[in-house]
Amino acid sequence: MRTTWIFLALIAVVGAIAPFSGLYPLFLMKCMALAIFAIAFNFFTGYVGLLSIGHAAFYGMGAYFGGYAVKNYGITTEMALLIGMATGAVLGLLFGLLAIRRRGIYFAMITLALAQMVYFFCVQAPFTGAEDGLQQIPRGKLFGLIDLSDDLSMYYFTLALLLLALLVAQYLVSAPFGQVLKAIRDNEPRAVSLGYDVQRYKLIAFVLSAALAGGAGSLKAMILSLAGLPDAHWTNSGAVILMCLLGGLGTALGPVVGAVMVVLLETELAGVGVVEIGTFRLDLSTKVPIVIGFIFMVTVLLFRKGIVGEIQAALENFRRRRLEKSAT
Repeated sequence: MRTTWIFLALIAVVGAIAPFSGLYPLFLMKCMALAIFAIAFNFFTGYVGLLSIGHAAFYGMGAYFGGYAVKNYGITTEMALLIGMATGAVLGLLFGLLAIRRRGIYFAMITLALAQMVYFFCVQAPFTGAEDGLQQIPRGKLFGLIDLSDDLSMYYFTLALLLLALLVAQYLVSAPFGQVLKAIRDNEPRAVSLGYDVQRYKLIAFVLSAALAGGAGSLKAMILSLAGLPDAHWTNSGAVILMCLLGGLGTALGPVVGAVMVVLLETELAGVGVVEIGTFRLDLSTKVPIVIGFIFMVTVLLFRKGIVGEIQAALENFRRRRLEKSAT
């Protein structure tokens, strides 16, 4: 827990000075919005142990509904975020009522099927703009006072939301509610025998995760002024799974590290262009998913707990050895 607070303070300090180090605020904001999305996914899959392939539906619909509301009704930024969260929560409740009693591959496939239904709804719905997407979404004014059209103002608002999401997720995990979720993940029959209503706990966790994912989608739509079909496609769920596995599934800071790594890899690899080695030519700009998949495979083989998970395990081993030495 102490290590987590240290890393949170480090994120706050690094985040505060990052815009002045030559990094583009828009790039950093995209990383943070996806990090919040990854935190939402990690809260459910990492601590309940059920794989959801439907989180893109919450993220995408949150982007559409929040973006549409702020664009057409001129509401404030915080209200657009709340609308995105409410959209995700309602969808999460519907998904959960249908899927939460299943486990393993059956749960994953039901969430995938439901998410694809939502995706095809987005393709046909008139307010989404279909393949063109919902464009020119304004950022609005925070509490009707602070104009977030300025990149720096929007950046610090996004940083504050990221820190808040981390704090809330960590609080819930550390609370008795989170301990029950871990018990369900580790040994569900034992949790049932102790008298816990396992299905209710899983459903609440799923709805909370979906609400946070919807809020992340709404935030992303205002940052980039765009909500499109890729936000709701199942491949976006695959991307968030990749983020959490790279960073460390079931860790507090793993989703943040994973999100930054994936966005950084996509950005850098897309700008590399053609690589020539003798007569061999490879256009990396069109092979980004393949390269990221290879890096993911290597990382999973070498760091089975993810980057943050392996660091935490190494620190715990170091502390244990030091205690053993002091005891002798």
